[in-house]
Amino acid sequence: MIRKFRENDLNSVMQIWLDTNINAHSFIPKEYWTDNYEVVKEILPQAEVYVYEDDDSHQIIGFIGLTNNYIAGIFVKEAAQSKGIGKQLLNYVKEFKTVLSLSVYQKNIRAISFYQREKFSIQSENMDDCTNEKEYIMDWSK
Repeated sequence: MIRKFRENDLNSVMQIWLDTNINAHSFIPKEYWTDNYEVVKEILPQAEVYVYEDDDSHQIIGFIGLTNNYIAGIFVKEAAQSKGIGKQLLNYVKEFKTVLSLSVYQKNIRAISFYQREKFSIQSENMDDCTNEKEYIMDWSK
């Protein structure tokens, strides 16, 4: 089930955020994510966030975070990845958004492939000043 984020989801969502970022971005030191944890925890509730909750266990398995039409990220617990949850979260927001954009690290081949399968196209590239990693800006429109 996909539903809007609630305040008491914060700890579960943040654990998924941390674990997923560390696992997906082995090219970035783990400390970057742990150092930014508290800042993200503070600003995340201000974003538009939807969680994927398991119908049986009522555990949060993944979430998508947006600021207007910008996807800040799609995060799915490692054990639940490649089971269509990220696609369901993305399709959910595509129902009420006509355009979407995001940035993704060039070294995150798995994420780039996912977004390209979901009809996002690379518009430009730039350097993330915080990590000194190249990233693609990708867009989608209905």
